[in-house]
Amino acid sequence: MEALKALAFSGSLKKDSFNKKALKVAVETAKKYGAEVKEVDLAELNLPIYNQDLENPFPEQVKILRNMAEWADVFIISSPEHNHSISAGLKNAIDWLSRKHDETIKGKGAVILGVSTGNSGTLRGQAHLRQILEALDMFIVPQPEVLITNGAQKFDDKGNLTDEKSIAIIDALVKKTFDQFTKIKQ
Repeated sequence: MEALKALAFSGSLKKDSFNKKALKVAVETAKKYGAEVKEVDLAELNLPIYNQDLENPFPEQVKILRNMAEWADVFIISSPEHNHSISAGLKNAIDWLSRKHDETIKGKGAVILGVSTGNSGTLRGQAHLRQILEALDMFIVPQPEVLITNGAQKFDDKGNLTDEKSIAIIDALVKKTFDQFTKIKQ
């Protein structure tokens, strides 16, 4: 079977976010396991707020994201928790991807992780993200969960994740997702 293709993005629009830094670890891990990875920065893409009136035709930024999503087998998503849920930027991207419920998102796999500066490690936000993605018929392994807490203490001044436990859990999640998703697709 050919290598999995993964689309990686962060739900954080902040330029120097911990979630973008953690995403880099997940991307490198995916490459280690043989995946071809494309990354997209939602802040740079600058998607308009979802509005059904804008669907025909889709705005150019949306077409770019949808084309990348159609190419991918698996999404790698790192997202902060905003008000006990997912970020507005991530929800907006998912809304654009799920329109006209075609193969853009349906049946894809997802690796989800998150970093917070507090003690919950995006637990509530990831629960909402799982609910949304499962409703869109995406495959997500239930365990392990990558809930990186106290983010300011887990990255060095160069932006590298230094917490070995978090790195190991990201590795385990990517490997398990890739292994199980590959079995499903065979």
